[in-house]
Amino acid sequence: MATKKEETANKYVLGKIKDIAQRMYGTIRLQKKPEIEMPIRALSNVSYDDKEGYFKLLKSVKSRTLTASTIKTFAQTLRMMELSKQLVETDDIATKREAYYVSKNWGDARFREQPESDTVMDDIEAMMGVNREQIGFIPEEKGGAVAGELVVIDQDADTGKDLEIDCTKFGSGAYSIPSSVEHLRFKTKAKFILAIETSGMFERLNKHNYWKKANCILIAMGGVPTRACRRFIRKLADEQKLPVYVFCDGDFYGYFNIHRTLKVGSGNAAHINEFFCVPQAQYIGITPQDIIDYQLPTHPLKDVDIKRAKDALKNDPFVQHYKAWQNAAEQQIKMKARAEQQALAKHGLNFVIDKYLPEKLKNRKTWLP
Repeated sequence: MATKKEETANKYVLGKIKDIAQRMYGTIRLQKKPEIEMPIRALSNVSYDDKEGYFKLLKSVKSRTLTASTIKTFAQTLRMMELSKQLVETDDIATKREAYYVSKNWGDARFREQPESDTVMDDIEAMMGVNREQIGFIPEEKGGAVAGELVVIDQDADTGKDLEIDCTKFGSGAYSIPSSVEHLRFKTKAKFILAIETSGMFERLNKHNYWKKANCILIAMGGVPTRACRRFIRKLADEQKLPVYVFCDGDFYGYFNIHRTLKVGSGNAAHINEFFCVPQAQYIGITPQDIIDYQLPTHPLKDVDIKRAKDALKNDPFVQHYKAWQNAAEQQIKMKARAEQQALAKHGLNFVIDKYLPEKLKNRKTWLP
């Protein structure tokens, strides 16, 4: 049962698809080559301003014109838009994997591999200026796990009535974030949200009810957070006016893929970063200085780690904006070492609960933006 907000969004999507189709039809009737224009989704085409708080898309675009060499991709784009139209009109959904298999009925326009269909799907999303879920497509992966002082107010699919889900009542388990979160509402008395990179660390904190001790909400990102996870955290933080603290491994993937993606978004999804990033997020996880201060066991940096850091220093507008991140990256490159969250177990399995997190939360000077 769609809400009024969802019905409005559906009308907008259908209107955009119809408008694109009509313009293309008109061009063909004039015996001209039809063209599809979409923004370039890359770090080279974004800007960052901490007042706005997210990677903002610039004006560079790419055009897809119907020619002998582009006819297949052009046809695939139109067929994917047709599939989206069907999904929205029937209030249905398709996973990205299902959309790939649907294309097997498209004859010569079928996709050979899923990365091809994913790219076309993302191009359509960017071209229309909406998120993937609004055009009927959802990811395969879960949105993340939640535990702690939070009541999620969902809706009964059959009756439309409110369903209150208490995230403190899952025993040894946790609430799983759904693929679409726009309709959710919240009740909480928590003081902050702790977004955690690894499921293992989340399980430890949940097992020992850290959320009760710290009066917080724990969210397992499971690596780079899914869109649903990012949107859930943003919506929860905004509506409940909660600070967001990010707890990752002490490596460049944790810093510049996981934390940065949560906080300001990515170049690839710059057209929707405004809604899917969490500008208020602060990094309180393992830092290069923590490795020294807590005498943590380390692993040597690999060539790919150093390349990731140098690429970020050279090309990432987020890193270039914050001197603190530049200093941290340069410090870690010199150290030639990285450390995992679980390295804190050197000092005891629950050292993270008894000492590390309490000390980090008290000392803002150890945080990174």
